[in-house]
Amino acid sequence: MRILYGVVGEGMGHAMRSRVVLEHLFAQGHEVEIVASGRAAKFLDARFASRGDVHPIHGLHIVYDDNRVRRGSTLFSNVLEGTTKIPSQFATYFTLLEDFSPEVVISDFESWTYYFAKRHRLPIFSIDNMQILNRCTIDDDVIEGHRAEFEIAKAFVKGKLPFCDHYLVTTFFRPPVRKEHTTLFPPILRPEILAATPSRGEHLLVYQTAEGNETLVSALRATGLPCRVYGMRRAITQDIVESNLTYRPFSEDGFIADLASARGVIAGGGFTLMGECVYLHKPMLAVPVRGQFEQVLNARYLERLGYGRYAETLDDAATVHDFVAAIPGCERALAGYTQEGNEALMRALDGHLRHVAV
Repeated sequence: MRILYGVVGEGMGHAMRSRVVLEHLFAQGHEVEIVASGRAAKFLDARFASRGDVHPIHGLHIVYDDNRVRRGSTLFSNVLEGTTKIPSQFATYFTLLEDFSPEVVISDFESWTYYFAKRHRLPIFSIDNMQILNRCTIDDDVIEGHRAEFEIAKAFVKGKLPFCDHYLVTTFFRPPVRKEHTTLFPPILRPEILAATPSRGEHLLVYQTAEGNETLVSALRATGLPCRVYGMRRAITQDIVESNLTYRPFSEDGFIADLASARGVIAGGGFTLMGECVYLHKPMLAVPVRGQFEQVLNARYLERLGYGRYAETLDDAATVHDFVAAIPGCERALAGYTQEGNEALMRALDGHLRHVAV
């Protein structure tokens, strides 16, 4: 089939998940044209450059500062860039319409391809983790203290891709589905994660994008555990060892090796890394970006299932100490988690494509 595949550029989890699905679609012999924005476009173009079928477009993005979403800066930045970049979308539109003529559309939370599908009355399937906010029943205790953020996030997700033919929602937790044409699947995992062999080392893996958090640094030193720290010194090109902390430059292979052998993980509330931690049975202390309810949702369900701990901030050293003490209990809870790689979702997607091809 001729498939148009859209990938939102905000957050690299969408791109990494879509890379796996795209590799499956190409392996099945489908013709696929990819539309993506932001960092996702660069990531996917590097993966599929030989095919020449990645079309970069302008997409909405979020401005962060001090682990918080800055709504005013986000609005201004998107309006400013949109006035100059959106006109180029029309060239992409006509190229796809005249030269490719897709038969079906798949969207990972990407709006442009969704509107293309609706305009041309094409079947469209949604694959992402965000739709859980709108299509499942979220318990009140998960929402507690964040009701306004939840309602805003739910309304946004509801309006993003309405009336798709089916929603394939990835998740490691299982709230009740409340809307039809919705199926829950385990997280989509990179082949590098599936190939990793988990082991129980002594180190903590720490991934933080903000530099200069001295409270966290002091708390990590006080644990006495070796800590492999990514993101807090972004300019470094080699390991820097200070006491029990090793600051490391980012390397995908090195990060996955440190993840697979970690005793525990301290990071944000993003879904992709959290899903990888759950699969590899690694307890996680999750600290969501403020103003991003989807990350709060992930972190609170992580704690509810006993797979890790949720914290509003890392400003209190006791938060890290309490997490370290909780690791054995989290390991026992994680021991019961299993998933069959990505097989369930891929089988379902193949079935949907066969159905619309008839």
